[in-house]
Amino acid sequence: MTDGKGEISERSGRIAARRAAVALVLLAVLTAALFWLDPADLYLWIKAVHVIAVIAWMAGMLYLPRLFVYHCDAEVGSVQSETFKVMERRLLRVIMNPAMTIAWALGLWLAWSGNHFADVWFLVKFAAVFALSAVHGVFSKAVRMFAEDRNDKTPRYWRMINEVPTVLMFVIVIFVIVKPFA
Repeated sequence: MTDGKGEISERSGRIAARRAAVALVLLAVLTAALFWLDPADLYLWIKAVHVIAVIAWMAGMLYLPRLFVYHCDAEVGSVQSETFKVMERRLLRVIMNPAMTIAWALGLWLAWSGNHFADVWFLVKFAAVFALSAVHGVFSKAVRMFAEDRNDKTPRYWRMINEVPTVLMFVIVIFVIVKPFA
């Protein structure tokens, strides 16, 4: 959203951040209420919220590098470049960071409550999630570099690294569902 001078409107950013904060608080309140109302199904509710968080995180992990590909082709200082900066920052801060945090917190709780820390399938899955978190860190740094107009990577690089979260997702899903070496 731009104002009459072509600058990105900070108002739309504040509105989006406020909506995200309200959604997170609402999710936390509803989740707590469900835990209180039906504690026997606590594990299943936590698992459901964990899966939702993982889906949101993966959506961002698959979309953000595509934004980087397009951002590489935008002229520094152009309206298009500034728009990509806003999109990248919001995707990271409003969706990806909270989703990753929730996925980690609830995932660790699920592993603890299911006593999975010694299972081989879990250790491989944990290593893949740790690697996915490292890629998240690479993407976070890239958002900062693009924001400072200091990206030194090519569109080809971003196309290639875009495949890394996909490969890690395959490993994670296979080890969670199939549980090889169990």
